[in-house]
Formats: sequence, structure tokens, C-alpha cells
Amino acid sequence: MNLLFAINGGYIPTFLNCMRSVLLHGGASHYEVFILHSDLTDGDEADIRAAAEALADVCYPPEDLAAAISSGSFYTDGMIVAPCSMKTLSAIANGYSDSLLIRAADVCIKECRKVVLMPREMPLSRIHLRNMSLAAEAGCVIVPPMLTFYNGSKSVDDMVNHALGKALMQFGIVLPGFQSWRGDHLSKEDK
Repeated sequence: MNLLFAINGGYIPTFLNCMRSVLLHGGASHYEVFILHSDLTDGDEADIRAAAEALADVCYPPEDLAAAISSGSFYTDGMIVAPCSMKTLSAIANGYSDSLLIRAADVCIKECRKVVLMPREMPLSRIHLRNMSLAAEAGCVIVPPMLTFYNGSKSVDDMVNHALGKALMQFGIVLPGFQSWRGDHLSKEDK
């Protein structure tokens, strides 16, 4: 499996732990990862980037519009954008490819490959909802990182893992420890 990931900020540590878990349990064997600008402090960012680069096969800077992933002839199974700002969502929905992230998403869409967007914003304006609708009509899957009380989550980390697990499920990857809905009865260990 060859997936592209555009991850940023607070998702990076959780994402890396999730992907290590998936790789250890044989859920997938190959990833392309590129990291965009981050809101982490400089000291933390260097360590997290190093960890991401160690996990990834290739890391691309966001301004590299000549990167392999900017071409449809470079095969991927799809892409996850987490979190997806409203600016990024708008650019993807409207085909405004001014960065590698948007170009890579545009390529996945035109090649009929899955693009999973995890939008961050609330409340949502009509413009945001319109752009989500446009993106969905273009073939994107919208997976908002919603709070999940129904699955027995005990912490915010559990909820973040659940949201990332839902995004990975779009590609047939099951995150180890992922708690899917099993009806209205939680198992004893979930209570």
C-alpha cells in the first residue's frame, strides 16, 4: 500500500504512534509521508520531523511542486489530510493547486484515488459546508475528527486514535486497538 499523508501539529505524535502500531501488526507495508508547516516549538519540531522521516519512505517540503507525488504517473492508493484547514479544503474542493499538498490531492482526485479530509473548524459556515460538499462530490471522503463518546473512549487520546482509525479504515487499514461500534452494549473492559 502506498499512501500519502499530510499531517500537522498535534496530530503528528499520535499519527506516528498509530502508524508504528499498524506497521508492527502488518496492517500495511509502505507509506509516503510529507509533513507541512507545524505549530510545534522548534525544539519539539526537530524531534518529531526526525521521527516522521524515519517512518516515511520520502518526506517532501510543501513548496516542492516538482516532487514525484505531483504527477499522476506516480502511483499511490490515496491520501489523508489531517487536520484539513478550511483554506486547504477550499483549495482542494476548487482545484487551486498552489502547493504540493493541494497538487497531490488534485492528482489523487483526477486519478480517482481516495482522498480523506479531516476538517478542523467549528462552527461551520455555509461556505465551509459548500466546500465540503464540493470536495465530497469530487470524490473526497470527509472524516471530521468528532468526539466519540459512544465507543467507550476514556481520554482525548482515545478519541484522536478513533478519528485516525476511521480515516485509515477508508484504506482497509485497521488500527490495532480501534474500538468500532458493536451495538449499544460496551464490553466489560470498555466500561
